Amino acid sequence: MDPVTRISGLMVPLWRADIDTDQIMPKQHLKKVERTGFGEVVFDDWRDDPDFVLNDERYAQGNVLVTGPNFGSGSSREHAPWGLQQYGFDAIIAPSFADIFKTNCAKNGLLTVELAQDEVEALVSLATDDPSAQVRIDLPEQSVESAAGVFHFDIDQHTKHMLVHGLDPIALTLQHREAITAYEAHRPARMPVTNA
Repeated sequence: MDPVTRISGLMVPLWRADIDTDQIMPKQHLKKVERTGFGEVVFDDWRDDPDFVLNDERYAQGNVLVTGPNFGSGSSREHAPWGLQQYGFDAIIAPSFADIFKTNCAKNGLLTVELAQDEVEALVSLATDDPSAQVRIDLPEQSVESAAGVFHFDIDQHTKHMLVHGLDPIALTLQHREAITAYEAHRPARMPVTNA
């Protein structure tokens, strides 16, 4: 997983509340066993609408999704963060996120930023009025900067550590490889053996 420190780019405004994981990654695309190819089907059921924001060429280079409250609700499919990342999003800004979705994003290196609703609405308005408006997210400083202002966000410090250092749960565990190896060398022979 790549470290996440600072993200700069363009915003994609999607002001809808309660977007669930089935809308992000429709169920018909969950049959794959590999972890690739989900970017092209993110929000697939909504792509039939020619006015849907991802069909608007002005937002084709957007890498920060700015959206409504309770983003990522519903089932805990990890395919939703995979699809958003593979589409090209580096971060999602919203007033709130479903807990499991937010956790899945962190484990996959996709930054979720919670701002006050009026701040998110200001970013949505900015991106709607000017698709070329730039945004800069600084994770170490916990700030979002754009022509709409400078906003600050809170983030769980463990999640921040994982993202800044590019550590997924496996990499976190492997930081203790020596202790694991020492334990395995001294545990009773009757117990199962694991391979590091």
